[in-house]
Amino acid sequence: MHIVMLLLIALVVVAPAAAQAQVQVHVDIGIHLPAPPRLVVVPQVPTVRYVAAPAAPGNLFFYSGQYWAFASGGWYVSGGYNGPWVVVAPAFVPRPVLYVPVQYYHVPPGHWKKWARERPPRWQEDWGREWADKREWKSRDHDRGDDDRDDGKGRGKGKGKGHGR
Repeated sequence: MHIVMLLLIALVVVAPAAAQAQVQVHVDIGIHLPAPPRLVVVPQVPTVRYVAAPAAPGNLFFYSGQYWAFASGGWYVSGGYNGPWVVVAPAFVPRPVLYVPVQYYHVPPGHWKKWARERPPRWQEDWGREWADKREWKSRDHDRGDDDRDDGKGRGKGKGKGHGR
């Protein structure tokens, strides 16, 4: 009986510490800059800045007071240009960051080479339909005819209060 009580007490003491450890995972993603980088506006998404190569050894963006890095197929965020970096699930990456065209990724995954450089990556292909449905993500690749915003009659399918023709 005493052993069970000791185990329960240990669990109560250790569980909160373990839960806090799962909240943030700091990782080294290989970005070690000697000074704050020069930020350049992404013309297609003016609220996002990028760090031009060769200043950054990877895909580094700045949005809403935070640095966002795309490395090894995943996203990381930090309050500073050198970290500490925290792993971010795809569902929590801000939409403007996801809209940055492929051409601003200095180290894109190999399969991106077949995609139009002036368009955003096809995240739904990497993260799946469930992610795309939850984020209400629509492909922006008009060349493939993926844009279903138009019903063929010049009208969108939205429920907004826009004016008709």
